[in-house]
Amino acid sequence: MKAHVHCVIVGFSTAPNKAEKRLFDNGTDRVVENINPFLVEAPTIFIESRKHPVSNVPEMIKGSSPVDGGHLLLSDDEYNSIIQAEPNSQKYIKRFLGAKEYLHNIPRWCIWLTNVTPSEINKLTEIKKRIVAVKEFRLSSTKAATQKYADYPTRFMELRQPETDYILIPRHSSENRRYIPFGFMKPDYICGDANNMIPNATLYHFGVLTSNVHMAWMRIVCGRIKSDYRYSNDVVYNNFPWCNPTPEQKTRIEQTAQAILDARAKYPDSSLADLYDETTMPPELRKAHQANDKAVMQAYGFSLKMTESECVAELMRMYQTLTND
Repeated sequence: MKAHVHCVIVGFSTAPNKAEKRLFDNGTDRVVENINPFLVEAPTIFIESRKHPVSNVPEMIKGSSPVDGGHLLLSDDEYNSIIQAEPNSQKYIKRFLGAKEYLHNIPRWCIWLTNVTPSEINKLTEIKKRIVAVKEFRLSSTKAATQKYADYPTRFMELRQPETDYILIPRHSSENRRYIPFGFMKPDYICGDANNMIPNATLYHFGVLTSNVHMAWMRIVCGRIKSDYRYSNDVVYNNFPWCNPTPEQKTRIEQTAQAILDARAKYPDSSLADLYDETTMPPELRKAHQANDKAVMQAYGFSLKMTESECVAELMRMYQTLTND
C-alpha cells in the first residue's frame, strides 16, 4: 500500500505584505502582484457557501434520498427476481443512479410508486412486502423526521426527482479525470442523493459546465475527498460566473455539447469511467470536448492560449464584479 500525503496551506496576516511575491507553478516561477487564498494571481477573494447562483442560471439541487433501509432499492438480481415472480411489477421499477452506478454503468433499480393507486399496489405482493419493511425501518429510527415518514412508506423520504430532462453531476469523482462526466438525463432515470442535478437545463448549460473553463474553476474551489473532487452546488456551482454569449456563440456551444453526447453514444458498452480515463478516452470524444472548450472560451472572450491558472484568475475577477454589485 502506498502512502499519500495531502497538504493544506493556511495563511493568516493582519499586516500588509510588501515583499516580492513569487508564484510557483509546474516547475516554473514568476513574480506576481498578488497571490490570493487559492494560490492564483488574482484579487484576494473568498469563495463562500451560497444558496443561489450568482448568475442567472437554473438552480442545482441534490438528488432524491430513499432513507428506506435498502427496501426500495434493488440490485440487478433482486430486480430480475421480482420481475420473474410478478411480471406486472416491471412498470413500477425504474433505473436508480447513485454516483458509482452512474459512472461505472452498474445496474441498480428502485421501486417508484409516484401516482400509483393503493389498489394497484395491493396487487403486487413482492413490492408490498418491501413497503411494509420500509415502514418498519422508519418507525424504528431514533430520528423524529424519519419516523414521520413512516406514514409515507411508498415513496422516497427526500423526493426531488424532476419531471423534465436534467443534468446529473456526480458529487464525487476521480482527480485523474480532466472532465467530470456530467450527464444529460431523462426523468425516468431516478437520481440519488450521491449526485446533484439541474432540472430544466439545456444543451447550452451542459456545454458550459462540461467545458475546461468550468473544470478549471471546479478544480480550484471544490472540496476534496482524499484528492478526488467533491462537487457542491453551494460552493462550486452557485459561485461560478457564467459568460454572456452572443446568439451565434450560444448556438455553437449547443452544437459542441451535442457532439459530446453523440461521441459518448458511439460506445454504449463502455462506462463513463472508461470513456473518461485519460489513457482510453476515444479520439472522437476528446475532439468533441476540445471543440466545446474552444467554443466556451470564445464566449467568455478568453484567449485560446490561456493557461488554466490564467483562466481561473479571470473567472475570479468576474466573480468579484458580480458579488460587488
